[in-house]
Order: sequence, then structure tokens, then C-alpha cells
Amino acid sequence: MVRRRRRAKRSRLPLITSGALVSLVVASGSVSVVPADASPRGGPSPVPPAPAAPALPSPTWSSGAVQPGAVQPDSSAAPSAAPSGTASPGASPGGSPSGGPSGDASPGSVPGSSPGSSPGPGASRGTDMFPAFGAFLDSGKTGVARIPQLSQWLGGADLRVGHTYLPGERWTDIEGTAPFLSAWAAWRRQRDDRMFVLNVPMQARNEAGVSDWQVRHLIRRGAAGDFDVHFKALAQRLVDLKIPDTVIVLGWEMNGTTYTHRCGPDPELWKKYWQRIVKVMRSVPGQKFTFDFAPSRGRDAVPWTKCYPGDDVVDIIGMDSYDQPSGISFDQQVTEPYGLQKQVDFAAEHGKPISYPEWGLFRNGDDAEYMRRMLAWMDEHNPLYNTLTDYCPHGVWECDENPKAAKVYRAALSGRDKPVAPTQPTTPTTPTTPPNCTPLDLGDWVEHWLGGKLCLRFDWFSRDR
Repeated sequence: MVRRRRRAKRSRLPLITSGALVSLVVASGSVSVVPADASPRGGPSPVPPAPAAPALPSPTWSSGAVQPGAVQPDSSAAPSAAPSGTASPGASPGGSPSGGPSGDASPGSVPGSSPGSSPGPGASRGTDMFPAFGAFLDSGKTGVARIPQLSQWLGGADLRVGHTYLPGERWTDIEGTAPFLSAWAAWRRQRDDRMFVLNVPMQARNEAGVSDWQVRHLIRRGAAGDFDVHFKALAQRLVDLKIPDTVIVLGWEMNGTTYTHRCGPDPELWKKYWQRIVKVMRSVPGQKFTFDFAPSRGRDAVPWTKCYPGDDVVDIIGMDSYDQPSGISFDQQVTEPYGLQKQVDFAAEHGKPISYPEWGLFRNGDDAEYMRRMLAWMDEHNPLYNTLTDYCPHGVWECDENPKAAKVYRAALSGRDKPVAPTQPTTPTTPTTPPNCTPLDLGDWVEHWLGGKLCLRFDWFSRDR
């Protein structure tokens, strides 16, 4: 045993001596350490990491429904929202009659999906991304032209949602004959991740103040198929324009009293009429439409849940939500009957994403708190898209009556979803041998311990002399 320990001691002596020698030589500066690469000796060089993908939205829609969260109810009483006659914005300055909120056309556009499927192109996002958004800026070509101007005002924010309305005076309007559709179609086709949202009236003379008994008769005719030809023509027009994935906001604010396409006079037949329209439009080859059911917030003339036509003919549960009636707090807008909380709960129960095709300021003036809370609500509940109604009194860019709310909106959305350049891969550094230096082969174990090869300079004795 003693002899073996002496032998082991003698076998470690050269290693200790060489280690001491190496330390002495390194300390003298005559030796350099050449870093070893990450691969084993003689093995392949390490593969550089792939560049990070740019932070752009996916061109395909999410397959699952958005699961909205919950909020703490406010303890105060929650008054109902005003009737839909006040829920929609008034005519924009200088605007011509259109199918939008009473007066000028309003925005609304997003790509659609095939029958019974979840929403399609342009809508899915990673968990680190914000809801897709846009604004109604004008019904026609002017609206398209203003999108990059608003983006510039917002620090280059990516406005991926375009929104307009079909006029609703004549049935030919509802067939999509308006020339401005071509401009919106061209904008949509420029990028796969864009959404085009189109509000479509369910009746002609949609803002003509038609009586309930006349509306009831028109609903009956629609449910019987008398108007099928008009909606089939619209579907074919959208397919021909190569925007078959348009998001159709059909019969919006149906729970109110403003529009001829309202639900109240006969909810059961109205649902059958909606179902018929969707089936007719989905029968056109090449379509990928998404149908958005968008009542106004609150009970209005009739609870909007009574108008819901069924999961097989609805892809999105939307809501038009303006800051009204006068004096209502945002917490009350959340907790009132058929308010914002009811929307997200109803959507979760039915496995649908949510949206906000119309929202903005109204009865409470330049309400910065509403703007702050509404933006936070949408960030929390992740709607498929939202589009602010931007003309007065609702807007913040084209309307100069709301400077406080405009400041909040601009600060919150500036630069949002701005495309990010991909990260360039780091080029691996090739180990270099200092001049006048000879590498020493000390074996894998020693080189691993040293962190590289030793390089011995034979001119060390003459340096600095």
C-alpha cells in the first residue's frame, strides 16, 4: 500500500510540474491562449443561430376563440345605454348619405373564414401582440388615402384594419356596386395580414324611418327569400374583387330603433332572415366570409341576445360601444345589462372572438378617462379587431374637439404593431493565432481546463529590450 501511494505521488509530479511551468510562462507574457470553438476537436463548426423573425402578425387567423377575462363589477346602479338612435354617430361634416351611422359612412373591414370556421386571414396574433386596429376615416377612396396619414400621426403604428359601409338607400347599393369598393379591395390585397371590414345593411331604405309594421313585413319577405338575389350579387362582387375573406358586419345595431334592418318588430323571423343571408353568401364559390354580429351596447330597444341567430351563422360577437348616455361611468358601461361584460361572457360561452367595429367619444364630450379605460379594456380582452369612429364628435385625429382624449389615444397607440426589422445573426468569431506564436498541443483535457490552446512566443526574451 505504501509503495502504491508513492508511485501515485510520483505519477502526479509531472502534471503538477507542467501546470506550474504553464502558469509561469503565461504570467511572463510569452504564452497566449487561443479560444477554443464550441465544437469538439475535429468536429464541425458551430451553426450560427437563426435570425429572429420580424414581429409581424401572422397571415392566418387563430383557430381558437378568444377567451375574454372578467372584471370586478361596479357597486353602483347601471343605467341602460341610450337607444340606438343615439348609439351611432351623426353625419360627418360635409358627408353624403351612406349606409354608415346616420349620415356618413362608417368604417369596418376584416377578412373572413369559411362556413362554420373560426375567423380567417389577418386576425391571429402572438400573445405579445396587441389587438389589430384601425379607424373609420371616410367611406371611399379618401378613407384609404388617410390610413397612412393617421399611421404617421401615431408614430408609424401599423393600421391593419380598414373599415367602410355599403350605402343602404337602394338594393343596388347593397349589391356592392359602389365604385369605392375597388379602392378598398386594392388596399386589402397589398398585404396578407390586413383585414377589410364591411358593414352591410339587411334592408334598403335603411335610414328612412320605416315604421315597425313595415319592418315586420320586410323581415317576413327576407326570411322567405325575396331578397336572396341581392346578397348573392354582393358575395360574387367581393369574390370578383379578390377580397373573399371580407368581414361582413351584417345588420349592425339590430337591437335599436335607428335602422330598417332592426330586429325588434319580429326577432324570430329576423334570425331566420339573417341565417338565410349567410347561407346565400356562403353558397358563392371562392368565398371565405366572416360574419360579425354587432349590436349596440346595452339593452336598447330589445335585449340583443334575443336577436342572436346561432353559432353556425356567426363568427364574431361584436359590439358598437360609444361613450353614452350622458353621465355614465366606464364601470357602468361594463356592468350594465347587456353591456361590455355581457358581451365577453356571451362570446366565451359560444366559443367566439369579440370585436368593436364602432367605438368612440359621444355624450360625455372630451372624456379622457373613457378613452383610457376603453383602450385598456381592449388590451385586456383581446378583440379580433377594433375601429374607432374618427369624425366629430367621436374621433381624435380628424376631430379637434377632443384634445384630451386625443392625447391619451395617441400616447397609447403610437408605434403600436410597427414592423420590427429582423435581428441579424452574429457571425461566429474564428480563433486567430497571434504573430510569432507557435500553438502547443497539450491534449483535450488541458485545453478544456485552459479554455483554449496555448501559443508559445519564442521571441519573448527579446521583447522590451
